[in-house]
Amino acid sequence: MFQFIQRIHRRDRGQILVIFAVALVAIVAMVGLVLDGGAAFAQRRSQQNASDLASLAGANTYLLTGDANATIAAARAVAAQNGWVQGVDSVNIPVTISTSNGVHVTVNVDAPHHNNFGSIVGMSTFQVGTTATALSGYPDTAEAAGPFIFSIDAFDVNGVPKSQYGNKNAPYAFGETNGDVPTSSGDLAWTNYGTGNLNTNDVSDIINGSLVITKTLAFGEYIGQHNNGNHTALYTDVETYLEGKDLAIPVVDHNGNFQGWATFHVTNSDKGNKHIEGYFKAPFVNQQLSVGTCSVSCPRYLGSFVLKLIN
Repeated sequence: MFQFIQRIHRRDRGQILVIFAVALVAIVAMVGLVLDGGAAFAQRRSQQNASDLASLAGANTYLLTGDANATIAAARAVAAQNGWVQGVDSVNIPVTISTSNGVHVTVNVDAPHHNNFGSIVGMSTFQVGTTATALSGYPDTAEAAGPFIFSIDAFDVNGVPKSQYGNKNAPYAFGETNGDVPTSSGDLAWTNYGTGNLNTNDVSDIINGSLVITKTLAFGEYIGQHNNGNHTALYTDVETYLEGKDLAIPVVDHNGNFQGWATFHVTNSDKGNKHIEGYFKAPFVNQQLSVGTCSVSCPRYLGSFVLKLIN
């Protein structure tokens, strides 16, 4: 009887050893997956940083060069500087470019994570993928070009807007007289960019986008009015289509001749007093101004330079 009990105990010990061995494998595998998962997450953060920086580099390169190959090369070069090299250790870095609305460059970084413990359960690698999209351009955020002009007197000699005209917390109400050209630093006048006789209907169509002016303004070119037009309907259109927008607005001398442009933010349109309220977001620049539907590869001096991550 005693020997029979000993045989049972030995058999139980053998079964416990088998169960323990199986459980140990499972425990090691679970702990290993947690450790490998944590390491894969850290790798993903590294890849995401590379994706972000690479997409910014690519978007900037395309804006400057318009060259898709140079864009791809720049994006991959920045990714390599951050530890992820195209084609090395199964790393894949596809770069896509879209120019339908500004320059959008999307960079993916796809790479395997080599597991230390996951192979115990047949998972030698985790595939880790990240993506980022950057936008760049000189965007015109309005429905159409803003058909009004400001005086060079609104700016100091260094091009910085005078204090009362560049304060976003206290927008200025521009519009003091009804003239062909701005008659003071706080005045404005309407324009069709010198493309013919100016009338309210045409200016209204420019504001709402149904009439697109395609022209590059020459320095010294007269772009003022010819008929002292200053109709209330135009201020209504500004309220409807341009409030809250950033616009590139031509700047003229005392005779209405083009001198350059500045980025202006429209905050409000006062129809009763015929004022357009807003402020200059950036200094005056003595550069040409091209308006129209120019593609992204053309010079686009329509707003402030943008380079930012959007995804």
